Amino acid sequence: MPNTEIETILAYVEASFRQSGAHGLDHVLRVTRLCEEIGLVEGADMRVLTPAALFHDIARPLEEESGVLHEEEGARIAEEYLRSIGYDAGRIPAIAHAIRTHRYSTGANPETLEARILSDADKLDAMGAVGIARAFLQAGERGGGIEDADRHIHEKLLNLSALISTPAAAAIAERRHALLQRFADALEEETGLTSPAGPPVQSSRNTSSPRT
Repeated sequence: MPNTEIETILAYVEASFRQSGAHGLDHVLRVTRLCEEIGLVEGADMRVLTPAALFHDIARPLEEESGVLHEEEGARIAEEYLRSIGYDAGRIPAIAHAIRTHRYSTGANPETLEARILSDADKLDAMGAVGIARAFLQAGERGGGIEDADRHIHEKLLNLSALISTPAAAAIAERRHALLQRFADALEEETGLTSPAGPPVQSSRNTSSPRT
């Protein structure tokens, strides 16, 4: 994929993120790097996978403002923009499909290798050390605290490794899941918190895990 294409797309995506956060530009760039790593091993079409990764959360700020589903709006934005710059028209539908099906909470079925890799990479960035950091960042963004992040770890993050679909991603997920589990165990030991399967964590805030 020509560097000029990537640079053009990246500049457009960067302009859409006005502030950092759990789903900010740094998340997008990490997911893109994971897609490149996994895609090379799995034999993916990188001219589909790399743009899909860069665009996958472009509509997150819009979702926060208006409630529009970011995966649907992101696919629409990607299609429109890529056509405007004369990107390979034959690959645009596959890029849009990967974006529409990457989200964990929708239950959508990624039907192509590139879509599965993007979905896997997005999950991987919610695991391991980065996943822990993002869990606490997201809890803080929503006015929550340690107990809210702990609940999110148990209700979502510790379940992600079982949903990974490509072998290259599974190898990464195994390491990240092990670290996440060790952290969750240590946090409960040090704080006295219990997992959702045990007695409920007491909090005055809404502790249900948000859609991600």
